[in-house]
Amino acid sequence: MTDQSASHCLRVSALSQTAQNPFDIAPNAARLGEIATTLDLLALKKVQFSGYIEADGKRDWRLEAKLGATVVQPCVVTLAPVTTRIETPVTRRFLARLPEEDVEDEEIEMPDDESIEKLQSFIDLEAVLSEALSLALPLYPRASDAALETDRFTEPGKAPMSDDDARPFAGLKALRDKLE
Repeated sequence: MTDQSASHCLRVSALSQTAQNPFDIAPNAARLGEIATTLDLLALKKVQFSGYIEADGKRDWRLEAKLGATVVQPCVVTLAPVTTRIETPVTRRFLARLPEEDVEDEEIEMPDDESIEKLQSFIDLEAVLSEALSLALPLYPRASDAALETDRFTEPGKAPMSDDDARPFAGLKALRDKLE
């Protein structure tokens, strides 16, 4: 459960309906360590999450922010540390009533808009930060000098299968070679 008394949790009823509600979050070292552990990062540095929340109609809210962070992940080939700087815009819409709540069918489709969230009594900015960071991480971080070597294994006396052999027309090539 989120500590709702923390400064990163904003009580929706306390937000201004007529002006932007700015925020600027730079988590401390202990919190950065927790986020890094949760996201399986080797290190997380220089995190800055700043922007504003403003009313979007009578009951809904919109968050516009910029997330900056330096992440260190293991290389997918060598496991060597790979450092990446992330700078990404973040948009979230907190809706009092989600679009699928208006549908009476038993089947509910996921909305196309991934920025939509159900409005609660608090908006947890650190949760938004963590989610946005996890979505912005490189999926396959790779060191610049990393090379994936190819090993081939087969029974003695047989030719090992290569990537070319797995292609759709590999059989035709073998047939052509036999005919020649």
